[in-house]
Amino acid sequence: MSASGGHRVLVGYTADDAGADALALGGRIAASTDAQVEVVMVLPIDARGGVVPRDPGYERHVKERSQGWLAEASAKLGESVPQSLHVRYAESFAEGLMEAAHEFDASLIVVGAARGGLFGRSRVGSVANDLLHSADVPVVVAPVGSRETPIRLGVTRVTAAVGSRPGPVLEASVRLASATGAPLRLLSLVPVDLPAGVDTSLVELTSVVGAQKVLDDARAALPAGVDATAVVATGDTIEASVRALEWHDGEVVLVGSSRLAAPRHLFLGSTAAKMLRELPAPVIVVPRNTRS
Repeated sequence: MSASGGHRVLVGYTADDAGADALALGGRIAASTDAQVEVVMVLPIDARGGVVPRDPGYERHVKERSQGWLAEASAKLGESVPQSLHVRYAESFAEGLMEAAHEFDASLIVVGAARGGLFGRSRVGSVANDLLHSADVPVVVAPVGSRETPIRLGVTRVTAAVGSRPGPVLEASVRLASATGAPLRLLSLVPVDLPAGVDTSLVELTSVVGAQKVLDDARAALPAGVDATAVVATGDTIEASVRALEWHDGEVVLVGSSRLAAPRHLFLGSTAAKMLRELPAPVIVVPRNTRS
């Protein structure tokens, strides 16, 4: 099946719980944006005949197993979700996903969280870490347990975590909210993480005023006809600020890449990394200048 909208969501699939989480989240975003899911399994290059001497039996076995896993993935997505299934070979899983994202001109790469994370939270593994520090396409890590959320729920709200330069995040959030029909929320975090003895009340007041100015500027930059709610979250730390907020089932959060990132590439900054660990919602990390 092909999507009528032409947009593509790439899911890095593995035959385990993390892969099922990525598949469910990718399907949910795709279903709500009329996009096609490109399900990609990346195999080591030696599975394609890099072994010397070449072993056709081994190659055939690997290919058959991969096709079986992809068939299971297709069944999980269901016939209502436009999809295409692929096996790719690369030196690393992250490299294979990046090459596939360029091949399909994907708007988003979805991967699963590392094993051992808390339910509903994202624990960044090596693949996600590689992508979050080098990709030129937005990347989302599916929180543990995403497979429990029905695909039909779609995207219920889009939250944009805006900083002092919200441009790419704001633009991507507006596009996603428009595509899904979900309400848009603008969020500014004010962590007050200071040494003992400092007058935190004065610092917090100054910080909140500054954060409100960021939100006012962001709302003013919204395209005509686009409305958004806005909230300033305060707390002793980023984690406390995040925990103090209310989150919806089916919500997605967009954060920007660090200023350390090269143009058109991701680099996960410390604030985004802390949010990723604490948020009960998927976090889409947006490069400074996205390809799509």
